[in-house]
Amino acid sequence: MVKQGLGLVQAQTQKLSPLQIQTIKLIELPVQDLEQRVRRELEENPVLDDTSTEGEDSKEVSLDDIQQDDYIPDYKTKVSNWGKDAKPEYNTFSVKESFFQNLYDQLSFRNLTEKDRNIATFIIGSLDEDGYLRRDLDSLVDDLAFRAGVECEKEDVERMLKVVQSLDPAGVGARDLRECLLLQLRAMKPSPDVKLAFDILDKDFDSFAGKHYAKIMQSRGISEQQMKAALKVILRLNPSPGGSISDSYEDVTQQIVPDFVLKDDNGRASFVMPRFNIPEIRINKKYAAMLENARGGSDREKKEAASFVKEKMDSAKWFIEALKQRQNTLSKTMQAIIDFQRPFFESGDETKLKPMILEDIAKVTGFDISTISRVVNSKYIETPYKIYPLKYFFSEGLVNKAGEEVSTRELKTVLKQIVATEDKHKPFTDEQLVSILSEKGYNVARRTIAKYRDQLGIPLARLRREL
Repeated sequence: MVKQGLGLVQAQTQKLSPLQIQTIKLIELPVQDLEQRVRRELEENPVLDDTSTEGEDSKEVSLDDIQQDDYIPDYKTKVSNWGKDAKPEYNTFSVKESFFQNLYDQLSFRNLTEKDRNIATFIIGSLDEDGYLRRDLDSLVDDLAFRAGVECEKEDVERMLKVVQSLDPAGVGARDLRECLLLQLRAMKPSPDVKLAFDILDKDFDSFAGKHYAKIMQSRGISEQQMKAALKVILRLNPSPGGSISDSYEDVTQQIVPDFVLKDDNGRASFVMPRFNIPEIRINKKYAAMLENARGGSDREKKEAASFVKEKMDSAKWFIEALKQRQNTLSKTMQAIIDFQRPFFESGDETKLKPMILEDIAKVTGFDISTISRVVNSKYIETPYKIYPLKYFFSEGLVNKAGEEVSTRELKTVLKQIVATEDKHKPFTDEQLVSILSEKGYNVARRTIAKYRDQLGIPLARLRREL
């Protein structure tokens, strides 16, 4: 039998205070999100006040003071400054047409039966955002039956797919890259170069994808000049036809607001932390006085009001203190990064970046590694050279021939420079890149070069070759 009983156990547990939780959340926020967070706090907490309104006289007006029979002249309620043109009845705005809506609109002009139109509409709805149909026709037949209630055969879907592929932009509805490019070539005005480009993609696509140009020229019996002309045609084609018409509500660009701005202080790198639109906040004195007056009172309503105000005042104090701690934490961390990478910040030469990990900055600032990680996440610094994410300055290190520890960022920069200046007719292989870097004093293995090349988005030597 298992005996049950009660007992007391003394144990120590560590809990985060509301201030610590608030600080951790604020540290993670970049400057844009911080502005929204501060404004939301201003809206939710009446005890907080924007200092931009400090000194402004506020006058409370009761609705009872406004008489219902106050006369307002009719001309004061109308605007009569219109010109001779007819005034608009509503506000208008223009947006670009979305990719799918454009296809639906084109389809509406085709003379199709109701069944065929339903099949074509379903095919358009099954396209990816880049305009490809990446589903097999058999699954479309099943989905049409179960989801759209349209009974059809595979041949019907294939016939309507050709209708969809005839819509603009050319290449839409393709099932792979080869078909996409061939559809675009079919839509072009016929010429010898277009015909040769079509034959190359139709019969020698694998060789073309592997850039085996010599093999293609030999098998087709064409000259290098003809090959270059065909390549020129192919390179003008769009591998992603869906991207030519963007969704009107899709924000394709990311706006970056730097949290730090690098300054030149008499030849020495320093920084400032611009506030941009973040309002300065303070505790409203009116509520502080209200709390003071309610103390010791016996009125129940005053006590409830005092309890509410005290709760909001505690929350406001924690929030203000958390903002101060965030400012201090970000400032100390950024200063430590600049001190560690000072040669780079004062010259802009990325080869002068030293190996640096989160632990290095944690030791200097005295903060925990997790705190440093939160600080550098989604934060940017504006320099005279360009805007960098703080994560950019952290990298592992390796030892060169001179026995010095250098940053992998430096090695990647040198690798990019070598590839950028190579002869594109005879690009360097990974083995040749190892030899070149060894001559420059960097001891790296071939697999390391392959890894860094992939990280930099540099293709194999065979794929970098040009005619």
